[in-house]
Amino acid sequence: MAEQPTHPRQGEYTYEDYLQLPEEPGYRFEILQGFLVREPSPSVCHQRILRELVRQLLSFFDDFDPAGELFFAPLDLTLTRSNVLQPDILFVSGNRQEIILQGRIDGPCDLVVEILSPTTQSRDRIYKTEIYCQAGIPHYWIVDPEENTLEAFVLKADTYALIATGKPGERFCHPDFPGMELDMDRVFHQP
Repeated sequence: MAEQPTHPRQGEYTYEDYLQLPEEPGYRFEILQGFLVREPSPSVCHQRILRELVRQLLSFFDDFDPAGELFFAPLDLTLTRSNVLQPDILFVSGNRQEIILQGRIDGPCDLVVEILSPTTQSRDRIYKTEIYCQAGIPHYWIVDPEENTLEAFVLKADTYALIATGKPGERFCHPDFPGMELDMDRVFHQP
């Protein structure tokens, strides 16, 4: 009789365990503080917001930091052995290019964006906020498709402080990214 593979207990998963997970169509995996999280594929609404944000951010960062790179899920961001995440969008500045490896981003990037869904809301607002904060990621944005809001947090004294918000009918500007003006009507598909 073939021996069944053993899996780590919840809370003990590492990046090495993550690499051994079998592909499961329709799902993506993350490890948050050693806990394996299995999430369904994003919704159409989520993907529309993602597409538009990527389009506008690419346009901005091409001029703001031409040596930087913008990435979007699925792509692994390893922050520790027990924190492997797939943020919806992440930006690595030209000053941090050494964290870009062949198969993943290994270390804190400059900006992470998470688009909430009903199944990820508390994880994104609580657990991921703590993980990104502890890793020292300077900018964390949360997009809420139900509320049509973008909240931009900046790392100050080991905690995230809300520095800017955006919603339909407004242009989103950010004090740390001079010249950034995101069209929130387009992000949230408002006519």
